[in-house]
Amino acid sequence: MPTVYVTRKTHFNAAHRLHNPDKSEAWNEEMYGPCNHPNWHGHNYELEVTVAGEPDPETGYLIDLGVLKSIIHERVVDKVDHKNLNLDVDFMDGVIPSTENFVIAIWNELADALPSGRLHCVRLYETPRNYAEYRGE
Repeated sequence: MPTVYVTRKTHFNAAHRLHNPDKSEAWNEEMYGPCNHPNWHGHNYELEVTVAGEPDPETGYLIDLGVLKSIIHERVVDKVDHKNLNLDVDFMDGVIPSTENFVIAIWNELADALPSGRLHCVRLYETPRNYAEYRGE
């Protein structure tokens, strides 16, 4: 059977502050600029989750997209939407919430939750022009 790639796209809003507590305030300001603002800043994130595998011969589905939507919301969106990534999100605890680190953390939340197929790619848009993508190890 051929491999098919199915993608579900969703969005959420979240605030964060890029800050390394092991570095000085001057280092953080120089490294992160306005993204280090002590009162946080926010993004309108777009998230794409791609699952790979073979369609089920009985249903024609690789994965039911309604099920995938529910998993993404339960494991990620419900935990991060309108939240502060630095303060409110358990799976980001102790992690500098750059887009790169955030996309890896999202992968880790989803990787073992799929009932069929395998997680192929997580793409996270921080802005319409900037995104990070993770495909596992």
